[in-house]
Amino acid sequence: MKPQLFALLTAIAWGVGGYFEKKGLHLGNLSPQMGITIRTFNALIILAVVSYPQWKMIPQAGTKALFYMVIGGGVIAGAVGRLCFYTALKGAPLTQVMPIAFTAPLFGALMGMIFAGEPITAKIMIGILLSVGGIVVLSV
Repeated sequence: MKPQLFALLTAIAWGVGGYFEKKGLHLGNLSPQMGITIRTFNALIILAVVSYPQWKMIPQAGTKALFYMVIGGGVIAGAVGRLCFYTALKGAPLTQVMPIAFTAPLFGALMGMIFAGEPITAKIMIGILLSVGGIVVLSV
């Protein structure tokens, strides 16, 4: 499958998941911290099973790669990002939270351009401006 299809499936999963997460937080009167703990626990079980055949790759990855995964995925995106997302879900309607939260691709693209030397083309800039414009329209 094309990477773009997986990106679309990611957006669908996160959008649909956000709905159920918000519903669960409110129905159970759960704190954002408890919500993210439940989510992470379930994800850990599923991902541990699915990734089991690749566990032997961990020692081969090297400490620098693992450091980037722990800090970027575990701490920044996983813990800080999700805790902020759940706090936003608990306190505001999905129609306000989701458009802002899903500016993540904008920040990812900027990181790629600034730190990884990915090209900045007119097409990319127009796409970023249209995305930001759409988010502003949805959020105001």
